[in-house]
Amino acid sequence: MTSLEKPDLVTTNVRWRWPAVHPEGRKFVVIAAAIALVFLFFISDEIGFPLLGVTLWVAAFFRDPIRTTPKGEGLIVAPADGLVTMIARVPPPRELMGDDGLPPEPVLRVSIFMSVFDVHINRTPIPGEIKRVVYISGKFLNADLDKASEENERQHILVEGHNGLRVGFTQIAGLVARRIVPWVKPGDYVGTGQRVGLIRFGSRVDVYLPAGTSPQVILGQRTIAGETIVARAGQAEQLEGVSQ
Repeated sequence: MTSLEKPDLVTTNVRWRWPAVHPEGRKFVVIAAAIALVFLFFISDEIGFPLLGVTLWVAAFFRDPIRTTPKGEGLIVAPADGLVTMIARVPPPRELMGDDGLPPEPVLRVSIFMSVFDVHINRTPIPGEIKRVVYISGKFLNADLDKASEENERQHILVEGHNGLRVGFTQIAGLVARRIVPWVKPGDYVGTGQRVGLIRFGSRVDVYLPAGTSPQVILGQRTIAGETIVARAGQAEQLEGVSQ
């Protein structure tokens, strides 16, 4: 090789793919489409065409896009798509505390609000073993309210990594959401960004950062489940930003 020659670069083209509809939502798409077709062909075009639009929205709501998850020691990725609406220091939920859970001392909680237009499939923030899955029935207040963490229907999940790192996160139902659907149980092993469940029709996910860890996201930032790095375990420097 002469000094003018350069080694070949290995590149891979990444192409956009149309997101699939998750099996959990296909029955809702079929029901919406059937109702729309009945109105369209037998009752009223004026109602049928808008109902076709509703069918497309239902399909979009249950979309399940492929995500590319970063790997690295101590990385904590977003469990949900949505808007970072709150970052607060609070005690962990009692359902996640204990000798084999989170310590009782206050930690930083990052709240991600999912609108009805966001992907609603939730993913695990770290790899490891599912230690707890605790479902609690409750109210259906606006998920954007702080008290929704304690009063709304919710489901707590605790994951413990191979290095002993424990991260808890909570799926919270909202005004429109009426069901939290889990896909994991205690004893399951998951990889970072693996699908763990969904919340139907608008909701919120809280993630509780380990002690000494500051978020790497800021208020008003949008996160992508399984891709956005929410924090790095043990890193205490908090980011600042500006909305513009």
